[in-house]
Amino acid sequence: MSVIEVAPTRIDPVRWPDVAEVPRRPVRAAAARFLFERAVARLPLRVWIDGAVFGSGGAAAPRMRIVRPEAFFNRVGAGGLIGFGEAYQAGDWEADDLTAVLTVFASRVSTLIPPALQRLRPVVVPRMPRSQRNTVAGAKRNIHRHYDLSNELFATFLDESMAYSSAVFEQGADGGPRAVEDALTEAQHRKIDRLLDLADVGPGTRVLEIGTGWGELALRAAERGAHVHTITISAEQRDLAVERIARAGLADRVEVELCDYRRVRGTYDAIVSVEMIEAVGEEYWPIYFGVLDRRLAPGGRVALQSITMPHDRMVASRATYTWIHKYIFPGGLIPSDDAVRKATAATRLRVADSRSYGLHYAETLRLWRERFNRRADEVEELGFDHVFRRMWNLYLSWSEAGFRSGYLDVRQYLLMEA
Repeated sequence: MSVIEVAPTRIDPVRWPDVAEVPRRPVRAAAARFLFERAVARLPLRVWIDGAVFGSGGAAAPRMRIVRPEAFFNRVGAGGLIGFGEAYQAGDWEADDLTAVLTVFASRVSTLIPPALQRLRPVVVPRMPRSQRNTVAGAKRNIHRHYDLSNELFATFLDESMAYSSAVFEQGADGGPRAVEDALTEAQHRKIDRLLDLADVGPGTRVLEIGTGWGELALRAAERGAHVHTITISAEQRDLAVERIARAGLADRVEVELCDYRRVRGTYDAIVSVEMIEAVGEEYWPIYFGVLDRRLAPGGRVALQSITMPHDRMVASRATYTWIHKYIFPGGLIPSDDAVRKATAATRLRVADSRSYGLHYAETLRLWRERFNRRADEVEELGFDHVFRRMWNLYLSWSEAGFRSGYLDVRQYLLMEA
């Protein structure tokens, strides 16, 4: 089961102003109800609204209950998908299996709204606020809002490697990833080692890592005998990474610096960056790839891991302000594979290899979600309330649904001189 939290009985209006207060938009609410009922009628779901059941699914189909229809449709009418997410945070709707319900929506995301209404998207859908632009100062604010929440929070659901990106599991008998919790750390190391192999990291290699995380990749590169300069703009991550590297006795091989990628200097034999490009923002992709180009020594190799989405969906949603932007990853944009390749065209780098691991990310997220829910009491003791925990469940489940449905993918790229 995806949902373990009961709906919050009291919502802190200071911490969660837009969740605590239900907007009143009767005309928009009526339109939202008409469109929602029309959309779910065609989906393999069972949706309960005011005692009526909608959806084309049978008895075993994923089940969704609109607990407070008036609040739910006012939120959706006023805020679209942002309102849909806030309605879940508030407990206005529930699901027996949240990920399964969201996977159905994700698999049909481009057809839920009639084409005639989709053309109104630029008019009715909110635009990304300028305050979330990834300038040097803006990127630091955006990263702080997610990665500096609490190292202890992330430790409740990540494995001992503290790797916060897709693992790569062994292949199971069915051909898919063999994802069990005891294998998660090994799978994270497999992911890291494949990236280090792509970048040809070995004894004496000068490595630049853009996006330190909590230091696991830098540690494994140093264990190979490399000299690592790893940069981050998260103070919380930097502090724990420095501590872990010192504890491993590798401080002489790893320098951890609070530094924006645009300000790094020097040249390196290898550059590695794991799921950092999604936080760069489309406006700054040319600068990001320009940095990779300038900082890579002749004959060097770049290994990137990036979440990707279909190019047409990226184009359609590139300027949209979403629930994820508002509550989880401000300022982010997931690139398409086409966008990654196009961004390299203005540099001397080209994609020499690319491998896809989308189902591995779905399984990684499942394990994180299950660990997070098992340790809900610890999360509460850290000061994160019911609304936050429902928000985090929605984030993890929606992300997992994206990979299970094929709406999202994750790729490892090797970039080399053309």
